[in-house]
Amino acid sequence: MNIFVGSLPFSLNEADLRESFEAYGPVDSVKIITDKFTGRSKGFGFVEMPNEEEGQKAIDELNGATVQGRAIVVNKSEPRPEGGERRSFGGGNSRPGGFNRDNNRSGGGGGDRGGYNRGGNSGGGGDYNRGGRY
Repeated sequence: MNIFVGSLPFSLNEADLRESFEAYGPVDSVKIITDKFTGRSKGFGFVEMPNEEEGQKAIDELNGATVQGRAIVVNKSEPRPEGGERRSFGGGNSRPGGFNRDNNRSGGGGGDRGGYNRGGNSGGGGDYNRGGRY
């Protein structure tokens, strides 16, 4: 069972998280997600437990538990939608203008493609508009 763990204290390490879950049964893996640039925890992670019943018991008992002064969120992790893109919160890599490869549309700022506009109506003044397909 793959388990999502959120609202983690930024100082918590994977060994501590593993220890919390091992009280309920064997743990296959623990991964705290970190920022790729700073290496700092993003405050959430995943725990993989082989036994569904033990995993559910861990979820039931640890959800809302206080860890280093923070109430953590624990629930069953849902897989990403098939072939789906990552959801973007906050507009992604916004840049003014952008590159547009469609006719008669100015490049867009923002969106989850960060200024590279494939013909959406995202507005904004285009930095570069190529007059046709390439």
